Amino acid sequence: MPAITPITAQIAADKAAILAEAMPYIRRFRGKTIVVKYGGNAMTEPALKEGFARDVVLLKLVGLNPVVVHGGGPQINELLSKVGKQGEFIQGMRVTDSETMDIVEMVLGGLVNKEIVSLINQHGGRAVGLTGKDGHFIRAKKMFLRGDNDEEQIDIGQVGEIDSIDPELVALLDTRDFIPVIAPIGVGSQGEAFNINADLVAGKLAEVLQAEKLILMTNTPGVLDKSGQLLTGLTPTIVDQLVAEGTISGGMIPKISSALEAAVSGVNSVHIIDGRVQHALLLEVLTDHGVGTMITRDH
Repeated sequence: MPAITPITAQIAADKAAILAEAMPYIRRFRGKTIVVKYGGNAMTEPALKEGFARDVVLLKLVGLNPVVVHGGGPQINELLSKVGKQGEFIQGMRVTDSETMDIVEMVLGGLVNKEIVSLINQHGGRAVGLTGKDGHFIRAKKMFLRGDNDEEQIDIGQVGEIDSIDPELVALLDTRDFIPVIAPIGVGSQGEAFNINADLVAGKLAEVLQAEKLILMTNTPGVLDKSGQLLTGLTPTIVDQLVAEGTISGGMIPKISSALEAAVSGVNSVHIIDGRVQHALLLEVLTDHGVGTMITRDH
């Protein structure tokens, strides 16, 4: 029988304080849906992957309804390089020709999705993997980016924008105590697959599910100002100013766009958090001190 390591009174008091701090949040959010966009280092570092899976299971066990939408950019890039292709991005969006789309489906709908589902299940959860093609619950249409003028359109291949999301399938899984794990692949009117930015899928899904929170995990502490300081509280008006002055740019733009749309469409709060912090998800949801930037609608 393994030896039991005694703990000091101070350590015991600290642990008790943490548990007590979580109680009002568990009570407040019990039965509520929380959509989590899972990406960045949290998806690639083994300790962070294990920690994320445990955190999701714990949230489910205490009565919340987590829904996971995952990315997979590094894994896609790795497989592209193996077949001699270079990933290309325009305005933060991946250019996706037909060959790249096959790889995106293989990685997101297969390798990555199955790994996340397996990890959650290993830690006692009941995860189910989905793509938007399942039941055609994410319907999409071809996306064109704006060029230098409003009339110019940039074709980036099989990249989609969301036409609609049917919440019935995800809601049904929630009610049966399953944890949905969703790959951001949509389906067009002709049955064709579209690669959709995972932040946009998470944001729209949070809207249609009337989620309490949308949490976007990143490789940064949150939204930073020009001097590199964390901005902890934002509103759509402030975000518009930050975009106009160039403080928010590049890959952060689709993340902020989805966050804003969710915030103004009824999601109570949107959080952009640092997925490199162990147990960042629990810290954001169940403690007094968050670990990133919170966006709420203007008052």
